[in-house]
Amino acid sequence: MLVFGAYGHTGRFVVAELRDRGFVPVLSGRDADKLRALAAAHEGLQARPATVDDADALDRALAGTAAVINCAGPFATTAAPLIEAALRAGIPYVDVAAEIEANADTFARYADRARAEGAVIVPAMAFYGGLGDLLATAALGDWTAADEVHIAYGLSSWHPTAGTRTAGAVSRERRDSRRVLYTNGRLEYRDDEAPTLKWDFPDPMGTRAVIGEFTMADAVTVPSHLSVPEVRGYMTVEAVRDLTAPDTPAPAPVDAAGRSAQTFLLDVVVRSGDEERRAVARGQDIYAVSAPLAVEAVERVLGGRTRTTGVASAGELFDAEDFLRALSPDVSVDLFR
Repeated sequence: MLVFGAYGHTGRFVVAELRDRGFVPVLSGRDADKLRALAAAHEGLQARPATVDDADALDRALAGTAAVINCAGPFATTAAPLIEAALRAGIPYVDVAAEIEANADTFARYADRARAEGAVIVPAMAFYGGLGDLLATAALGDWTAADEVHIAYGLSSWHPTAGTRTAGAVSRERRDSRRVLYTNGRLEYRDDEAPTLKWDFPDPMGTRAVIGEFTMADAVTVPSHLSVPEVRGYMTVEAVRDLTAPDTPAPAPVDAAGRSAQTFLLDVVVRSGDEERRAVARGQDIYAVSAPLAVEAVERVLGGRTRTTGVASAGELFDAEDFLRALSPDVSVDLFR
C-alpha cells in the first residue's frame, strides 16, 4: 500500500492507521530526507521517493503495491499524475483532497476511462467529501432523490496545516477569489459575501452562528451520485476565524495518537418537500479522522466490497450505513429517519 505524502500531517495518520490494521505501507513523496526519517521511525518500512513530474519514478514507487493513497496536496498538482500512475499499475487510487476544483477535475477527466478499464478511483475520501457524502447517503435511505442537502460543520476550532493553507491558496487562485456554491444542479461562482446565519446543531453544541454557503468537497461528492439540485454548507464562525487568520498555529497533538484537541459535529440534513431526515457524526480532529476513512475505503476496495467501478464517491461505492458503523470508535453516528 503506497502512501504518497506519507510524511505530511494527514499522511502520518494514514501510515499509522495502515500499520494498526496489519498493512505494510510503502512511504513515498518528493522529500527523500523526510521519507528516510519516517521510515527510520517505523521499522521495516520502505521509502520510495518520487515526484509527480517524473512518471518513471512514480511507476517505480508503485511497483508491487496493492493501492495508492494520495495525501499530498495541492491535489490540483498531484492527483492527475498519481491517478495516471495507478491506472498504469492497475491498482486502486484513493485521495484525501478537499479541493473542490481538483475533485471536480477527477470526476470529469477520469470517469469514462476508469469505468472502461474497471478501475476504482475514490477522490475526497476524508472528512471533507467522504464523511459528508456517507452521511447524506445514509440519511437519504430509501429516498431516490431529495430537494436539498444541508451540511453543517460544527468545528470547535480549525488550526490549519501548511498543506491546507497551500491548497486553499491554489483553489482561491483557480476561482479568482470567488466563492463557490452548488445550486440549480451545478457549481456556481459568486463575488458577494457569504451570509452569516444560525444553525441549530444537536446537543450539546446547540444553536451557533455559522457562515452560510461555506462550500467544501461534499458539493462535488454528494451530487456525483445523488439526485439533489442543492447542496449547502455551513461552518461555525469560530472555525472560519481560525482558518482565515494568518497567525493561527498548526494543529498540536494532545494525545498518544497525535490528535489535536479539535472536536467536530457534522450535521447533515436531507429535505424532500416537507419531510426531513438527518445524520449526525461526532469525533475528534478532522485530519486524524481522515485516516480511518481513507484506509477503510482501500480495505473495502481490495476486499471487493464495492458497488461500482470508475470514479466514485464513498456514498456510491460503499454501503454507507455499514461503512459508518465501521468507523467506530473514531466516529459516532446517529441517524434520524
